[in-house]
Amino acid sequence: METTSPNHRTGWLMAAVAWLVMLLVSDLPNILLNLRQGEPDWLFLTKAGVLVVFLCVTLFVPKLRLLWQVAVIFLAFLLIRRASAWLGGTALWQNWFGQGGNRFYRGHLGWQLLGLLEMTAMIAVTLAVRRQPSAFFLAKGQLDAPLQPVRWLGIGSGERWSTFGWIFGGCIAAGIAIFVAASSWSAFSNFGKAAALYPGVILFAAMNALSEELTFRSPLLSTTHEVIGQGQALAFSSVFFGLAHFLYGDPSGVIGFLFTAFVAFLFGKSMLETRGSLWAWFMHFVADIPIFLLYALTSV
Repeated sequence: METTSPNHRTGWLMAAVAWLVMLLVSDLPNILLNLRQGEPDWLFLTKAGVLVVFLCVTLFVPKLRLLWQVAVIFLAFLLIRRASAWLGGTALWQNWFGQGGNRFYRGHLGWQLLGLLEMTAMIAVTLAVRRQPSAFFLAKGQLDAPLQPVRWLGIGSGERWSTFGWIFGGCIAAGIAIFVAASSWSAFSNFGKAAALYPGVILFAAMNALSEELTFRSPLLSTTHEVIGQGQALAFSSVFFGLAHFLYGDPSGVIGFLFTAFVAFLFGKSMLETRGSLWAWFMHFVADIPIFLLYALTSV
């Protein structure tokens, strides 16, 4: 993989600045302030201001200039998510998806359509920045690409994604299924009643996995891995994704953060090593099935 080669000191400076800005504009402030009911305007404006300053700094400070794409992606992400939240709260959107009919299908369809709108906007911004779809992993990738060794997972050399993509996906889905069963076992009494919702479980899991991979993961990885290094970029995007699930994820809290950051590491690793998104989408999709199954079971 070809990467840029800033000198060691400049590389660490860029990495430190990128990490600081990411933590400031992530959900970390929301977590520290325990903002479980949404983000207030003052905090949104503060984050936007930080990113505008960051973008200006990258344009005028030569040692940080390679971070300008990261600044653009974060600013776009913040604005797009805010616009999505506004749209989802409008009377028109609520009339379409917030009331009447089957609440599982209507509610989750509205949620997933917002996610797809966010994804489309982020793809447009990332395409403007990176120019080529393959540069931000908008391709299936090499599905049998070599899997780089991960000693702490017991994975040595010679393995391939064509084997471990299935293994990782199955293990992640099994882990989430165990958590769902342990935390909400009583909901499984509705298993027969919820049968009509199971097509929606598959559909919404697939939609959610696609939108999150192309909204959260590929834009960040594509603009950081050549600047701060592949390992730093993986950790960077994984922590950002994990923090986004601390307050609002399933699971949430510290366990949710750690688990989500871990699986985000695997999803991101697959993107970088296969140069595509298909394995990341597949692993995310099968991981989401138990979560949407729980939503279905608790809706009847």
